Amino acid sequence: MNRRVFLLGASGLAACTHDRRPRLNVFNWSSYIAPGTVPRFEAEFGVRVRYGLYESNEEMLARVMGGNSGWDMVFPTGYIVKPMLANGLLAALDHTQLPNLAQLEPRFQQPDWDPELKWSVPYMVTAAGIAYNRKLDPPPRAWADMWDERLRGKLTMLDDPFDTIGAALKKLGLSVNTGDREQLKRAEAEAIKQKPLLRAYLNAEVRDQLVSGDVLAAHMWNTTAQQAMDSSAEIGFAYPLEGYAVYPDCSVILRESKRPELAHKFIDFLLRPDIAAANALAARTTTTNAGARKIFPVEFRNNRTLYPAEETIARGEWAKTVDPDSQRLRDRMWTEIKSA
Repeated sequence: MNRRVFLLGASGLAACTHDRRPRLNVFNWSSYIAPGTVPRFEAEFGVRVRYGLYESNEEMLARVMGGNSGWDMVFPTGYIVKPMLANGLLAALDHTQLPNLAQLEPRFQQPDWDPELKWSVPYMVTAAGIAYNRKLDPPPRAWADMWDERLRGKLTMLDDPFDTIGAALKKLGLSVNTGDREQLKRAEAEAIKQKPLLRAYLNAEVRDQLVSGDVLAAHMWNTTAQQAMDSSAEIGFAYPLEGYAVYPDCSVILRESKRPELAHKFIDFLLRPDIAAANALAARTTTTNAGARKIFPVEFRNNRTLYPAEETIARGEWAKTVDPDSQRLRDRMWTEIKSA
């Protein structure tokens, strides 16, 4: 999917006809909202929304880092919140304008990246695991299985340094967030050892290859895996036994915004259970909203790819902000892995 495309509906046309309604500028990941959400917000609050899409945290940061991007709201992953705060990019949230915060699941009400939710509100959450063709016998259940010779040429890993280095770290029984140089170098050696087995490093684009059978096992985000499973009953998904990385995406208001009250209204609107449920159902994603889960259809609420059991959740590890030295080392390692 192309996250660089802008949506131009009624709100886009409004900009060309000198619409005098207040305008909110929202920059979000693609496929992360129901088609009717923005039009409903516009109609209910008498506003217009310019809604733009991006495909990576890096792309979003490149746009907003200067503090004069024109966007009011963005949706960074949890580990990006602290760096954005350190760079003076975020506006503090006023909880009196967010009555629906109580709808969040308990584990998202005091997250370690922002325990008081002073700067961010969890929106959706993604996790990394293994999608596989069910003809594999036995099916992969652990990261160690992704180093199996039987998968040579039929295996992909994510084109994402944190996630792929993280998979190697988990294979070794280590934290995905480690800053220890020796542990990171051990993970690099594991990734290089695996590389001859790989077809490629791929993200969402591997979905069709998995469905067609050209790929038998893929390191994949659960949302993408669910899309593959929707397309083929031959696809399964496993949260690896050693543990896995979890990535919450959050709504934040940029400090540069001249419309903070309207931005608060949009965040609170997204927190309504019916709106959160519609967004999760449309995007086939995992919501952070407990109220939404109560009104899901039973089959969606019990979907173990998007809503795993408590014992599976317990194996997940929040992706955290790493210190600058560790980040530089990881960047060098990723270059070395891909060029090996």
